[in-house]
Amino acid sequence: MEEHDAYFQWTEQLFDPSRIFEKPEALSDLRVIELATLIMGPVNADYFAEFGAEVIKVELPHTGDTMRYVIPDGNPWQNANPAAMPVNRNKYHIGLDVRTPEGKELFRRLVAQSDILVENLRAGTMDRWGLGYRQLAEINPRLIYVADSGFGQWGPFSVGRASYDGVAQVASGMSTISGFPGRPPLKIGIWIGDYFGGLLAAVAVLAALEYRERTGRGQFIDFAQSEGLVRILDWTWLYHHLTDQDRERYGNQDVAVCPSDIVACQDGLVAIAAGTEEEFAGLCQAMGKPEWAEDGQLRDPLERTKPENREKITEALHAWAASKTKAELVELGNRHGFAAAPVYDAADIANDAHFRHRRTVWEMEDPLYGKVVDYGPVPKLSESPGRLRWAIKPVGWHNEYVFRRLLGLTTEEITDLREKGVIGEWQDVPGAKPPDDWDGQRGKVF
Repeated sequence: MEEHDAYFQWTEQLFDPSRIFEKPEALSDLRVIELATLIMGPVNADYFAEFGAEVIKVELPHTGDTMRYVIPDGNPWQNANPAAMPVNRNKYHIGLDVRTPEGKELFRRLVAQSDILVENLRAGTMDRWGLGYRQLAEINPRLIYVADSGFGQWGPFSVGRASYDGVAQVASGMSTISGFPGRPPLKIGIWIGDYFGGLLAAVAVLAALEYRERTGRGQFIDFAQSEGLVRILDWTWLYHHLTDQDRERYGNQDVAVCPSDIVACQDGLVAIAAGTEEEFAGLCQAMGKPEWAEDGQLRDPLERTKPENREKITEALHAWAASKTKAELVELGNRHGFAAAPVYDAADIANDAHFRHRRTVWEMEDPLYGKVVDYGPVPKLSESPGRLRWAIKPVGWHNEYVFRRLLGLTTEEITDLREKGVIGEWQDVPGAKPPDDWDGQRGKVF
């Protein structure tokens, strides 16, 4: 037991959250250009920013990324909202119209000095603008170009077809298996195609970086949001191949594990699961049915998943749980070795001591927004951990920083481009109020 405790003491010290900013960042030598809107492309780039990459987000002058105006509502003077914040941390924000000749030239100059380009426009849009991989690879052969889209850069669905997360969910087959028996399919409550798609695309970039390390050559990455969701539907497609049947909807139950369900108790909801023989025996003991653990039809995990056994066990589980509290069910799970966890809401997670201690819930002070509570990097690296340095900033906040430091533009050149509308910053909207020291803060790097 002492040796077991020593392990947790060692990991606690190794990953000590208080030392995160003392350690180097894994991707600090990479520069990423993001020309993306809404969710999947910005998420893709956000993963790199979490681990130290210099991510420069290119937006239309003044208005910026559409995600800045998507619900839920935020304070308008901040040029952001709660939906835009979690996908735009640690980024440098510039306002640059790449549709203009001058904007195209500035964009090409940025790409020439960069490692990765992330875009999520409709397939072929960047190429039509003269800024696609075919053109940019001539400027920078080491460039890793990521094209995130709904259906990919080639194929029958690719030309002119728009996609959103809900479209990707139904097109992938995910919606068909989500929901309760006898009811219509359900859309998953989050933008899972965007967030998971951004993650898969980031994995592809890491593979491309390794390839570039060995060959010196960049490459074009075609990532389709709908295909990303196909990839995570576990045994759905093999099951169809073997049986020529569709996977059924099971609501909150797990078809491969019995029991596994969300049960109502006296003060809320709790998820309970017992997959192995040992876990099931512990649950039977807690439920006052120890004889079930000796029943050959119920003891075996595979036998328990048969419809008649599943119904018997699940009905008894719900009836038993109804007389307990959440705390009692969790304590019984810990004592008897089966899984039990209360159904958390946002407040539960935000105030959870475990998540806060591990910086999964991350709190920081931001110059514009004050205290910001967001989710932090999830993979915990012992030597080069991810971190949140600053929240999203208004469009063009870092114009001076990027155009002067990276491209060497003079004050006269910046003024001329601003007057032409090629570059620009967020502009106030009727009824909105910018911070009092807006002009003094513009261009600061945080």
